[in-house]
Amino acid sequence: MHFLSRIIFYFLVNLIALIVAAQFVPGFSINSNIESLLMLTAIFTFINLLIKPILKLVFSPFIFLSLGLFSLVINAIILKLLDIWSINVTISGIPTLVYSTLLITAVNLLLTFVAKSSFKEE
Repeated sequence: MHFLSRIIFYFLVNLIALIVAAQFVPGFSINSNIESLLMLTAIFTFINLLIKPILKLVFSPFIFLSLGLFSLVINAIILKLLDIWSINVTISGIPTLVYSTLLITAVNLLLTFVAKSSFKEE
């Protein structure tokens, strides 16, 4: 049950992060249809849960040598994979990819930190 609640939590956090990126990053657009937005979020969550750990394992020496900054490159790769695999998102250009990666990472970190500190079991 704990695993399922984590997946639902990450799904909701990714949904909020994608909506925020679509609102604030010019050149990052998502289809406004609710079904396509939910499908896009499901694909993004799937990529984050299954492919991202493999990429982190493969690139762990680079992450270690860059003191963790290479994780942003991995997040950009994940976002570019989402752009390739889904027709519901459009990322136009490298600056848009960089800005949207930074914003989605910041929203994910912020919401995860707030949730963990709010529901901390004592």
